[in-house]
Amino acid sequence: MRANEKTVIIHPDVVLVPYRTEHVAKYHEWMTSAELRELTASEALSLEEEYEMQREWQTDEDSASASPGATVTPENLRDLPMIGDANLFLKGTPDEDEFECEVEIMIAEPAYRRRGIAHTALQLMLSYATDPSSPSPLPVPRERLVARIGEKNTASIRLFEKLGFSVTKRVAVFEEVELRYTKATPWVAGELRTLES
Repeated sequence: MRANEKTVIIHPDVVLVPYRTEHVAKYHEWMTSAELRELTASEALSLEEEYEMQREWQTDEDSASASPGATVTPENLRDLPMIGDANLFLKGTPDEDEFECEVEIMIAEPAYRRRGIAHTALQLMLSYATDPSSPSPLPVPRERLVARIGEKNTASIRLFEKLGFSVTKRVAVFEEVELRYTKATPWVAGELRTLES
């Protein structure tokens, strides 16, 4: 998202950075895993298609991607491992009846799973997305947050439930559940910094 292409969200356990060109090869490597593609409902893309997607995500107005992992520069972030991604996809504008913000998380590196990192990363992303001081086209009203998860991915379903989401629909044809934010749940916020070029 153009509005957050230089925004870094810092927490003692997780650092969210915009999805940048230097992340694409690693992301593409992850997406060669049939398991990850199934868990994330993703299609296999060529490396060139992944680079094109990154360029689109960085400059469009309706999605925000971040990779967990004084002045923040690309150099001092290089030592942090990229372990997954967190995404927001805005569908419509907040003044439209059908507006929603789809939230996604993936911890791709197995060594970092089941350690609470996805829980923290999602809280950071959700806090940022709903904060009244976030840049347009944010903030998103909490009641417009939605997640769509494969019905077999019980760990992700439980994660979203811990963050105030409830299953509101089952879509048998896609073998997924839809969760919406329904319970007032506090989220931790991170420190916002600007990524200097």
